[in-house]
Amino acid sequence: MKPIRTAFALAALAAMCSAQAADQPVIGLITKTETNPFFVKMKEGAQQAATAKGAKLLSAAGKADGDNAGQVTAIENMMAAGAKTILITPNDSKAIVPAVKKAREKGVMVIALDSPTEPVEAVDALFATDNFKAGVLIGQYAKAALGGKPARIATLDLFPGHPVGIQRHNGFLAGFNGAKADAKTTELLKTPDVVCMADSYGDQAKGQTGMENCLQKNPDINLVYTINEPAAAGAYKALKAAGKEKNVLIVSVDGGCQGVRDVKAGNIAATSQQYPLKMAAMGVEAGVEYAKTGKKVAGYTDTGVMLIADKSVSGVDSKDTKTGLDLCWGKK
Repeated sequence: MKPIRTAFALAALAAMCSAQAADQPVIGLITKTETNPFFVKMKEGAQQAATAKGAKLLSAAGKADGDNAGQVTAIENMMAAGAKTILITPNDSKAIVPAVKKAREKGVMVIALDSPTEPVEAVDALFATDNFKAGVLIGQYAKAALGGKPARIATLDLFPGHPVGIQRHNGFLAGFNGAKADAKTTELLKTPDVVCMADSYGDQAKGQTGMENCLQKNPDINLVYTINEPAAAGAYKALKAAGKEKNVLIVSVDGGCQGVRDVKAGNIAATSQQYPLKMAAMGVEAGVEYAKTGKKVAGYTDTGVMLIADKSVSGVDSKDTKTGLDLCWGKK
C-alpha cells in the first residue's frame, strides 16, 4: 500500500500547488524597448515588487520606440496567460487604445507607466513623472546658466506625436523663454531661438546624427535640449568631434545613473531626474490589490521629478550629483 499512499500524497501536493498557482496574481509589464536603461530599471522594480508581494510577473517589450504592433501582441499574449493587470509604457499613445479597450472589457486593469495614452482615460490609471514640469526645470536652469546670452537652440526630440516628447520639449521652452504652452499642448512648439529640431527616438546614435546635422546647418548652436540622456550622450559626442563641446550647454531629462555621471563629468549641465523603479513598484502593488479585493486604482499619480546639477543657479532648486547618484531611478 505504500506506493499507493506515496502516489496519493504526490497528487495531493500537485493539486495544492496548482491551487496556490491559481491564486497567485499574474501581472504583465510591457515596456517600449528591452535595451533602454530606463526600462531595464522599470523591469527591475516590477520584479522586485512582484517577488515581495508573491505575484508572478510577465514581461515583454516592443522591438524599438514606436513599435505598437509588438505591444499589441504582448497584451494579447499576457491576457491568454492569465494576467489580470497589465502595466504598459505605450509606444504609440493613440494606436494602442483599441487593444487596451479590449483588455479592460475583459476585466483586465491597465495602468500606463511613464507615458500617457491618448486619451489619458483609455487606461484605468497613469503613474508617471510630470514630464512638462521636468522640461520646465531644465529650461529654467538653461536660462539662468546662459546668463542673458542670446540662445541658438537645437532640440533633439523623441519622435512625432508622442505626448512625453511633446510635454518635455514644450516644458523646456516654457521654462527657458516663456513659450505659451502647458501639459495639454499637443504640438511641438518652435520659438525663434530654436534653430534646429531633430528626432532622436531617445537613441544615442540617432542623437549623434541629429546633432551632426544641426551643426552643419547652424554651427553657432550654444544650447541643446535632449529628450533623454542617451540622446544627450550622442549630442555630446558630435559636439566633441566638432571641437565645440566646451561652448555648448546640454540639458536633458531622465536622471539615470549614467546620465548623472555625465552631469558629474560636465558632459551634461543639468538633468531632470525621474523614478521608473517607483512607477513599476506602485503598478505591481496596485495589481496585487486588485487581485485580492477587486479594487482598481484610478487617475494620475505624480511619481516625482528633481533637478540634478553640480553647478547651482539662482532661482532654480536643484540637488547635486551625489544626491542624484544616491537616488538614480529609485535606487535605494
